Amino acid sequence: MSTAILELNNISKVFETEELETHALKDISFTVNKGEYVSISGPSGCGKSTLLSIMGLLDTVTSGEYFIEGTKVSSLTYDQAAEVRNSQLGFIFQSFNLIDELSVFDNVALPLRYHSDKPSVSVIDKRVAECLELVGLSHRISHKPNQLSGGQQQRVAIARALVARPAVLLVDEPTGNLDSKSGDQVMDVLARLNQSGTTICMVTHDPRYADMADVKIQLLDGRMLGTPAIKVAV
Repeated sequence: MSTAILELNNISKVFETEELETHALKDISFTVNKGEYVSISGPSGCGKSTLLSIMGLLDTVTSGEYFIEGTKVSSLTYDQAAEVRNSQLGFIFQSFNLIDELSVFDNVALPLRYHSDKPSVSVIDKRVAECLELVGLSHRISHKPNQLSGGQQQRVAIARALVARPAVLLVDEPTGNLDSKSGDQVMDVLARLNQSGTTICMVTHDPRYADMADVKIQLLDGRMLGTPAIKVAV
């Protein structure tokens, strides 16, 4: 039986100014189950980034209901939402968002240092080492981000997203700032993580990468095109 991690029911988002009302998302409904690899694709301006911001609790809905592991998001206080975001969601951004002044180790350790469980130094050391090994960068643990290639920086960002053992990784155009070779390497890391049980929900404009997912969702003008496409095993 599938275990739902994220549930979106009739999600709509409207941005309003004095002169204009923009319907960025219209009646979006789908579920991300434990262990799935979900891609969200579509042309620029179709609502992909808005949708991921809502899923990551970085923005709110205009209407509809959103649940994270059964918890209704609209019932959370600001502090509760921040705790859910830190403990249950891992983020990977197009622009890496690493801190240049910190080493690879310290960048990866950041989510644990702000975690409500307050893990010990030894636990942090062990978990950071595990995550860097997963992305093949144990040998870069003392380097600064500016000493790494773009692909290596994105793999550090993946390790950082994994370190607090989130329920799901939310991935926003992970190859957008990379050449094709580095992009393929990052996508290989994500594929291996999913094969080992990590739940992934990824926004991408690249149809090759969207097709790697088990479940493919396409957006156009803020609406889903049909129902999510499920990859058939061969």
